[in-house]
Amino acid sequence: MSLVFIGPPAAGKSRAGKRIARRLGASFADTDKLFAQQHGAISEFIPREGEAEFRRLEREVVASALREFEVVSLGGGAILDANTQADLESDAHDVVLLVASPKAIEERISGKTNRPLLSGIDSWIETFNARKEIYERLADIKVDTSFRPMWQVVNEVRRYLKKVDSPLLASSNQHVDEEATQDQALNAQEREQENS
Repeated sequence: MSLVFIGPPAAGKSRAGKRIARRLGASFADTDKLFAQQHGAISEFIPREGEAEFRRLEREVVASALREFEVVSLGGGAILDANTQADLESDAHDVVLLVASPKAIEERISGKTNRPLLSGIDSWIETFNARKEIYERLADIKVDTSFRPMWQVVNEVRRYLKKVDSPLLASSNQHVDEEATQDQALNAQEREQENS
C-alpha cells in the first residue's frame, strides 16, 4: 500500500510527500527526482529527447516507485499514462490530489525556469484544465494547498489516513492524535521552516 500524491505542477506534491513520509517514518520517492538521477535533469532531457520519450521513461520510474516506496510524489503529467492510471485506480494505493489556485501557483512559478512544459500561468491553467478530469477521477481525497502552511496540508492528509485506517499509520507506530505532543513539536518546526 502506497500513499501517492498527484496534481498539477507546483501544487506542493514533493514537499507534502516528503513531510508526511517523515511524520510516518515511511520511505519516500519523488519520481521527478528519481528520473533526474537516472536520466539527467528533466529541464534538459525534454528539449533534447522530446516529451514522448520523457513520458515513456517516466512510466518506468513511476512503476518502480509505486512498488518500492510507501509514499510517492508523482510528476504533474505522470497520470497521463494509462498504465499509471490503472495502478492508481487499484486498491493498492491511497491517492491524494493536491490543487492550488492560479494566483497561488503564479507566485510559486514566477521566475522559475526548471519547468520545461510550462511557460507561465496561462500555460499552467491550460495544462491543469486538460488533466483535471483524470486527476479527480483518480483521487481519493483532494486538498487545496493555496496560501496554506505545509504542516496544515500534512495534518489534513494524516486525518484522512486515520479515517480510512491506513496501514501506513499502523506501521508508523505514531497513533498519536494531531494535537499530541509529537505533532505539536513537528508543527512548530515546520512553521519555522515556512517562515524562513
